[in-house]
Amino acid sequence: MFGAGGGTSSYREVEEAEVIFLWGSNARETHPIFFHHVLKGVNAGARLFVVDPRRTASARWADRWLGLEVGTDIALANAMAREIIHDGIANTAFIERATTGYPAYRDCVEPYTLEYAERVTGVPAEAIREAAHAYARADRAMICWTLGITEHHTSVDNVLALINLALLTGHVGRYGSGLNPLRGQNNVQGGGDMGAIPNRLPGFQDVLDPVVRAKFESKWGVALRPQHGWNLTQMFEAMERGDLKSLFIIGENPCQSEADQHRAQALLEGLDFLVVQEIFLTPTAQLAHVVLPATATWCEGEGTVTSSERRVQRVRKALDPPGDARDELWILGRIAARLGHDWRNPGAEQVWDEVRSLAPIFAGMSYRRLEEHGGLQWPCYDEQHPGELFLHSRLWHEPRLGPPAPFSVVEHRPPVEGPDDEFPFLLTTGRRLDSYNTGVQTGGLPSPLRRGETLDISGEDARRLGLVEGEAVRVSSRRGTVVAPVHIDPSLRAGLVFMTPHFQDEVRVNALTIDATDPKSGTAEFKACAVRVDPLRTGAARASSAARSVPAAGG
Repeated sequence: MFGAGGGTSSYREVEEAEVIFLWGSNARETHPIFFHHVLKGVNAGARLFVVDPRRTASARWADRWLGLEVGTDIALANAMAREIIHDGIANTAFIERATTGYPAYRDCVEPYTLEYAERVTGVPAEAIREAAHAYARADRAMICWTLGITEHHTSVDNVLALINLALLTGHVGRYGSGLNPLRGQNNVQGGGDMGAIPNRLPGFQDVLDPVVRAKFESKWGVALRPQHGWNLTQMFEAMERGDLKSLFIIGENPCQSEADQHRAQALLEGLDFLVVQEIFLTPTAQLAHVVLPATATWCEGEGTVTSSERRVQRVRKALDPPGDARDELWILGRIAARLGHDWRNPGAEQVWDEVRSLAPIFAGMSYRRLEEHGGLQWPCYDEQHPGELFLHSRLWHEPRLGPPAPFSVVEHRPPVEGPDDEFPFLLTTGRRLDSYNTGVQTGGLPSPLRRGETLDISGEDARRLGLVEGEAVRVSSRRGTVVAPVHIDPSLRAGLVFMTPHFQDEVRVNALTIDATDPKSGTAEFKACAVRVDPLRTGAARASSAARSVPAAGG
């Protein structure tokens, strides 16, 4: 919506904000370093609103927890917008100067009354009103989000709904006000920066732009196709059609991370040729025809990483890789040589300098400057440029220097699959403090915090089913079944259960999740699928211990 795929603000701005929204983000567990900055802001007087179906560790620090029903984020955002408009506290001067599409947006949110939103979202109308007024009236306000917003079949529209709120109030393009997607793991942002997305070249340059293509073609000595590629969801659809027959996977474990895991594994097994470049023999690597052992761990190679605040920082090699593992540049260079291209064994700095020469937003970030400054934030256009603390100030000061920011008409659509008589629970998935997504780097290690996967369930539901802490249950969806021990979680309401994808050898949770995807982003709806929970013990055995093992509500 603004022309670059990165958060608009810096971490230090969060410390000085007046209002902070964590929307679909349990940052206390999943982004603990960023959450330290949030706590500094809270301790300095900021009001914290946490929007999440679970009363998470982050929500315990909040002034207000808006415990919405899963998949109702757009209804909540639109209701806040309607309240802001009707109370006359929208930033009309900013809207007129820097945006387009406001009349259609205003008409779109009109039906989203506080009463309607309360019925749909489960959030009390007064809490919605309070959140709307706090956000609109603040001088400096942030919205930060993660997978609780983006892992839905409406993922793009969810993000657009949050952008709409910022445009409505002018909370973007100024110090202390911004829109910040928090990246889930080290260098997720850097992957997008380098062009690991199907429609952009490094520096978020559109591959359809002939001027951009000509620049890269001249440097690389090859012709680039003027077309967008496939995202991961589209790749699996192409495998299903028979249009994609070989795949090269680097540092990804889709056999376990994809929704509807059985389908994903079957399609990967059906490929004519699968190459996996990895640091461990993951479930995906076990399916490969060729495995290339790589040095992708943080201490075995040279390079850069980019954080959620667009800060590019140096990474330095500390250890030699074990066994036959090889530097990833070395591996890719040898493959290029077999394909007739001599890359002449470049080092990490040479690769980075090539990126700088082709992507203007990195032009001023030499290794020397990155080391001197402890990292720089893009855009950084030349070696005198300090890097941008926050983005899009032109919307306030020089709107004619670029296109206006458009409002988007987005409507609430419920999850594709909801509870019913056969599958009466709604499963939502997420991450925990001590683990990465599919456990490739963390799943095989003992942890004092967690020892394996659990099905987290409310005390009310546990009592109704006669379940006790640690009891094994069978969790089933329309796609598969897993067995897991029960954890009774006071953060959950009746009807909602929670699991993670972290434990590859124990409980493969994505055997349950639905592969309904957002057509705009290709993101699957990991956050909502219907499941059934069946105890494995007999009814008599369960009844004998349920009363002494399940805590009372609020206990």
